[in-house]
Amino acid sequence: MRILDVGCGVKTYPGAVGVDRNPDVRPDVLWDLDSFPYPFEESSFDSVRAIHVIEHLGDVIKAMEEFHRLLRPGGRLRIETPHYTDFSSFCDPTHRWHLTSFSFRYFGEDHAGFGYYSRCRFREVSVRVKLLALWKWLGFELLVNRFPRFRRFWEHYLCFVVRGKVLEFDFEAIK
Repeated sequence: MRILDVGCGVKTYPGAVGVDRNPDVRPDVLWDLDSFPYPFEESSFDSVRAIHVIEHLGDVIKAMEEFHRLLRPGGRLRIETPHYTDFSSFCDPTHRWHLTSFSFRYFGEDHAGFGYYSRCRFREVSVRVKLLALWKWLGFELLVNRFPRFRRFWEHYLCFVVRGKVLEFDFEAIK
């Protein structure tokens, strides 16, 4: 299985090819992550991981299209990013984007009715929201993750009180 760890930092995922823009972290491939295409062949990876990276990139749509290009048909994409209500989303001045659990719906099969943004498609395998500890202990995290309608209600009406922490997405490339 060939894995690409985008923005690998100092700890490249075991067995993965690490690509990062920072020479100090000694990635396998040194590359400006905002420069497309990345220096890899099309459909050359079974899995792409972007862990706390996408919020730093200049163009989310182009990044998703590049991840799609790099994945083989049926390949998996893992994205983790702060939820926009978490303090860490705004305290890092290198964060350009503040995302919700619905931010990637444009890449789904029904493309949220906005198919003109991108032609690349991903099937949502899972979306998991991690909440701040108090809300997890009170059972809100379980409700948010088990019931998609409750997740929508939470993000529309409750998330500024019952704040999110991290979003975890797993997608499958549709080609």
